[in-house]
Amino acid sequence: MAIIKHLVDAAQGKHPLSAARSSHWPTVRKQHLAMNPVCAVCGGTEKLDVHHIRPFHLHPDLELNPDNLITLCEALKGGANCHLLFGHLGNFKSFNTQVREDAKAWADKLKTRPLVEVA
Repeated sequence: MAIIKHLVDAAQGKHPLSAARSSHWPTVRKQHLAMNPVCAVCGGTEKLDVHHIRPFHLHPDLELNPDNLITLCEALKGGANCHLLFGHLGNFKSFNTQVREDAKAWADKLKTRPLVEVA
């Protein structure tokens, strides 16, 4: 099943087809999600992805580094795919080195947004 996900991710432009994950990645991913179980932007808990701030295919030395990881979702909560929008700036062939700062700023905005009461 992992090979199918790898192929689907590559087809979506999330990483090159030749990019091979470390055999330790599943354990690191599981540990990261246990410690960071919500999307850093919207607080969602569905369709979570562990995003590499510096892409692992460009920086293989950072693939397992916890400081290079952030939890983002693809759940479309509120209409946004946080992984695509904040982690990749709307294009999986791109990346956002300021994703931590952007995630915090938007999480703060979402927490303090004004809501209109409907009668």
